[in-house]
Amino acid sequence: MKLTARSTLVEVAARVASVLAAAKIRAVLTGGACASLYSRGEYQSFDLDFILQSVVSAERLDSVMKSIGFRRDGNRYVHPRAPFFIEFPAGPLGIGADIDIRPVVYRVRGVRLRALSATDSCRDRLAAFYHWNDRQSLKAAVGIARRRRVNLDTIRRWSEREGESDRYGGFLALLRQARRSGRRR
Repeated sequence: MKLTARSTLVEVAARVASVLAAAKIRAVLTGGACASLYSRGEYQSFDLDFILQSVVSAERLDSVMKSIGFRRDGNRYVHPRAPFFIEFPAGPLGIGADIDIRPVVYRVRGVRLRALSATDSCRDRLAAFYHWNDRQSLKAAVGIARRRRVNLDTIRRWSEREGESDRYGGFLALLRQARRSGRRR
């Protein structure tokens, strides 16, 4: 799969996942890119964050990413044609104080893309809302939960541990409202 200006976020994610796997580099897609996947495009991210779960030198990562046309520009990788950039934030893989995250395999045209689950992606967006008051992330969390099956009990318990029961209640109210308005269409 060659990356072009028309490549979608999913195509870029699959291409990066494929080349990392071929190089025996374990990585998990997180952040806004997962929210884009699970909200079916309602939320749109222009960067893809992969948390590395393998020890890899910067030189080796540069070489692997260069093999598909990406070059390092500061702390991100850019492609001359693809509209998305790639970042590898420092780990560990976690959501708020929870670092016991179990990625899922999201299949894209035969490529195994390791990513947060829909429930964890929802929690990830809520973490941005809880800790930085990011309203766009709240909207993304609602979009994920509206379009995908998420475990609301898991999200509620995690929210309580994060000290955010009240904000979880606000999220739930917005989700119910979004589900009702979606049925009227």
